[in-house]
Amino acid sequence: MDALNLGDITISVPIIQGGMGVGVSLSGLAVAVANEGGAGVISSAGLGLVYRNLSKDYQEANILGLSEEIKKAHKSTKGVIGVNIMVAMSNFSDLVITAVKEKIDIIFAGAGLPLNLPSFLTKDSKTKLAPIVSSGRAAKIILEKWSSNYSVVPDMIVVEGPKAGGHLGFKNAEIFDENFRLDRLVLDVCKEVRPFEEKYGKKIPVIAAGGIYTGSDIYDIMRIGADGVQMGTRFVTTNECDAAVEFKQSYINAQARDIEIIDSPVGMPGRAIMNTFINKIRQGKKHPLKCPFKCIKTCDVSSSPYCIIAALFSAFKGNLEAGFAFAGSNAFRATKIQTVKEVFRELIYEFDLAMNNVR
Repeated sequence: MDALNLGDITISVPIIQGGMGVGVSLSGLAVAVANEGGAGVISSAGLGLVYRNLSKDYQEANILGLSEEIKKAHKSTKGVIGVNIMVAMSNFSDLVITAVKEKIDIIFAGAGLPLNLPSFLTKDSKTKLAPIVSSGRAAKIILEKWSSNYSVVPDMIVVEGPKAGGHLGFKNAEIFDENFRLDRLVLDVCKEVRPFEEKYGKKIPVIAAGGIYTGSDIYDIMRIGADGVQMGTRFVTTNECDAAVEFKQSYINAQARDIEIIDSPVGMPGRAIMNTFINKIRQGKKHPLKCPFKCIKTCDVSSSPYCIIAALFSAFKGNLEAGFAFAGSNAFRATKIQTVKEVFRELIYEFDLAMNNVR
């Protein structure tokens, strides 16, 4: 695998660990991935609950928690550390400002188009910017807006397909439509990137995400044009993953039929492991809801049967009676808990084997 070069930052193994909230990928997992040469990513989602001891105000605790996680990561590794900040979050700008201030290596921004993301960089900032998109069209919009408004282009672009876990940037009808396969999306984004690479004399790596689980998967998607991959699900069942062991075990216990598309209060479809909590929601057993968080702009509190942040936080803590685990389409393939080092060894071995078989 060729390294990813982002100016003065090099990711020696082109594997980016996907940001997973609430609390699933904090500094513990991110540091372990960074130490293996990949890019470790801290999720900013729900840190106001994880760090509620720092402030009674959710938004303030969210900011303080992100700052704390970045500092912990920087103290523990010299590898590449990123943060995932959803555009749909109510305090998106505050979290981006915090990440830049703490000198994070990369900001990954999805769940909306981060059209103003470059405006938060300071003159001395070395933070790289990586929007997450679900189509070539979205990539083109970002490339054009950043170019015309800021005279910059992304340092890399992550294209996330419909096999990913968590919230998906697709309509329900598109999720299983062959026209929206990841390989096709990667080719579409690569096509949009090329004119801007020529204009700025700069390589803009395209990172494939969603359904990547093995080293063979990595080889196949890189062979058609991706420069690297983002993987979340594969790193959940590791010792270093920050979620409770019950959360990890839900992956190991899952069968393929247990992984389904659900409707989320934020107005997007999501992929999760079915359990009693989701079944109760589907049966119309709504939970009384007050929203002290106001964490997601698109969340409709008036019609929502539950709080998505609270449910994900409960799952992160191991209470799957009060929440559920988001998961990618291949989560059922997990059979054991490993170390991050073991996962990297397997991925590299599988990649080399696939490459040699083709040759």
